[in-house]
Amino acid sequence: MKDSQEYIDKKAFFEKIITLYGRNVVIEVLQDNSVNVHKLHMAESNKTDGAIKTILSLAKSRDIEISFHDKNALSRISKNAKQDQGVAIDIISKSYQNAKEIKNLTAFRLIALDGIQNPQNLGMIIRSCAAGNVDGIILPKKSSAKISPLVIKASAGTLFKLPIYFCNALEDILPELSNTKIYSLSSHAKSSMYNVNATTKSIFVLGNESDGVSPEVEKLCNDSISIPMKRGVESLNVAVTASLIAFMQ
Repeated sequence: MKDSQEYIDKKAFFEKIITLYGRNVVIEVLQDNSVNVHKLHMAESNKTDGAIKTILSLAKSRDIEISFHDKNALSRISKNAKQDQGVAIDIISKSYQNAKEIKNLTAFRLIALDGIQNPQNLGMIIRSCAAGNVDGIILPKKSSAKISPLVIKASAGTLFKLPIYFCNALEDILPELSNTKIYSLSSHAKSSMYNVNATTKSIFVLGNESDGVSPEVEKLCNDSISIPMKRGVESLNVAVTASLIAFMQ
């Protein structure tokens, strides 16, 4: 029983870890003492000069564990061999939480992302939600952009200011959220976003950049709403849509 609980706790711990890569990104992370770092990963082939020398010095000053790997092993950790530049870093984000935690909230307004694959869009969505009237983002691991240096850059430093709830797929978590009004955004919907009556618990689902909300997720929504547009404009970029939802009263 004890071993089972230890496994559960260990799994929960590693679920909250976000791995970033790239020398400049790693330096920025190490310079920010508010970011909790679990471990630094380095390629054994790195020359200890320039940025690598700075990274090692910063890690030493913060007493951060460093693991050295061959190039293939590091690529498996970073999951981006072409851009990791021989370094990756594991950070522990308090704002990165399992979506099951949503069930413990008494009230919330969330934006759920269904198949958003463009890192820049994800970063801009995070920035808008952090600035607006949104309590968090539900980000599936399946068929979605991952938290990466591109996302961090596009979020302009707001990544850790807003809860991001992870799940494998929206189909896993949405059915579990009772007494929650779930809206899908669609250009074909007859109901306007401006006619939405605020509820204690509400989720707005934004779909893939090309195909919109998937049929599987659409079935789990209570209603579909649109953004009224003029002059024959059919749709908006998903990040712009998120901004409008984020600042809805």
